[in-house]
Amino acid sequence: YVDVGTSGGVWGLEVGYCMMVGGADEAVERLSPILDVLAPPEDDEHGPGWGHFGPAGAGHYVKMVHNGVEYGIMQAYAEGFSLFDASEYELDNAKIAHLWMQGSVVRSWLCELAARAFEQEGNDLAALEPFVEDSGEGRWTVEDAIDKRIPTPVITTSLYERFSSRGQNAFAAKVNAALRNQFGGHALKVVDTAAQRQPHAE
Repeated sequence: YVDVGTSGGVWGLEVGYCMMVGGADEAVERLSPILDVLAPPEDDEHGPGWGHFGPAGAGHYVKMVHNGVEYGIMQAYAEGFSLFDASEYELDNAKIAHLWMQGSVVRSWLCELAARAFEQEGNDLAALEPFVEDSGEGRWTVEDAIDKRIPTPVITTSLYERFSSRGQNAFAAKVNAALRNQFGGHALKVVDTAAQRQPHAE
């Protein structure tokens, strides 16, 4: 069989899915026209929007580690915006995130989504509960790192921060929850109704 780990969240339908593929060469070659259609267009710098990484299982292994890295990046943004939230300067979080997208070394799609989240949910994310779910891949990444004796302190800490968010009123958890909603359509826990909210319509 062929396994295909995908990234791109709810936006993949519009811009294409980054696909990490595992399987026999012949099987992957047979499916390549489909992968070409679903992936982002190939570009000169980064190549095609999908890659074949080895036998069945390799694709989802790459995707698993991808999600662990994602946890770490999200946590870094969340901690940074927590400092802004506690600052005496009354900072505009959406404005900061938009500015960081203009040539900053920390620009990324997640930063762009942070700007969108602050615009939609408000500067203090007041209506969101500081509750961040995990879908399993971060745990698997940490378990694999333990098995291989590879230190992954950032990924591991970011996973434990998600655990600690469940029951603590931390602004970082609100940022993380808002980012998960933006890129993956993951439901939000809202303070005023405790209802699950789906992604905003575009």
